Amino acid sequence: MKKLIIILPLFILFQACNQNTESTTSKEKINFTLNQNFGDYWYQGEAELTSYELTQVRYGQQRKGHAVLIYVTEDFSKSKQVKLDNPKAAGDDAEKVMKLNFTKKFKTGIYPYSIMTSVFSPVYPQYDLHARKITTSIQEWCGHVFTQLNNEDKYYNLLSRSYFESEGDIETELEKVWLEDELWTLIRLNPEKLPSGEIKILPSTQYIRLKHKEAIPYSASIDIINHNSLKILELNIPDLEKNLKIQFEANHPYKIQSWKETYPENGEMMTTEATLNERLMLDYWNKNSVNDSIYREKLGLE
Repeated sequence: MKKLIIILPLFILFQACNQNTESTTSKEKINFTLNQNFGDYWYQGEAELTSYELTQVRYGQQRKGHAVLIYVTEDFSKSKQVKLDNPKAAGDDAEKVMKLNFTKKFKTGIYPYSIMTSVFSPVYPQYDLHARKITTSIQEWCGHVFTQLNNEDKYYNLLSRSYFESEGDIETELEKVWLEDELWTLIRLNPEKLPSGEIKILPSTQYIRLKHKEAIPYSASIDIINHNSLKILELNIPDLEKNLKIQFEANHPYKIQSWKETYPENGEMMTTEATLNERLMLDYWNKNSVNDSIYREKLGLE
């Protein structure tokens, strides 16, 4: 199996030019509004579960599997950056976030892959639009790796854990730029605030781990394309020859319909693709009995 290599240097801070094209880190208040029907959809005590048929590129071949996007709002601790057990007792430390749990399952030959990224983005940002926290873990039969990014106001704190000797235990500070992972939650909150044009971005933590790339900012461009009742976010990172297209509904709640991710694999451009299978609104945390497995069938996960 290929050996994971990740380089985590300190970075020179880039100055933010404006809110639409650069990192939003100033102490000026952000003009951020939600759709008037936001609460009707997101505060009904349920999560949005969407399953997708997945074709995942790995080791130069396309693997069949499934992906699930789980979106839910919850109360978050500003200081500890974890879900609050008792939000009412937290006072000013409580912050409402939109959480995305993004999972992938697929097999490579005899052994399975299990990937999960969690993104926690502020629902009511005042000064900083960026995600408060991002974590990614990848498990397969050779071992597992873990990455965590914490928003520390002026920088990101990166924690890296791996079973590979060359990685070991790493903790460092990263430059405050846009994160590919946070685009998935910003689409759902307010796509008008998505960055556009020329930007600096940290590629997705899944991509960095799978492709063994440096965890550094790359020059990139983002375009938002109108396509009938849909919109397409297109991200290009030229130095990586990486292209991401996320197709989502143009109207609230901006549901994600599909995505494609293309990059070189074994010297050939290959595409990972996910297409919509099924979507449910469900309080899944209460559905843990044997009989509740019917919901997995409804999502096409059996």
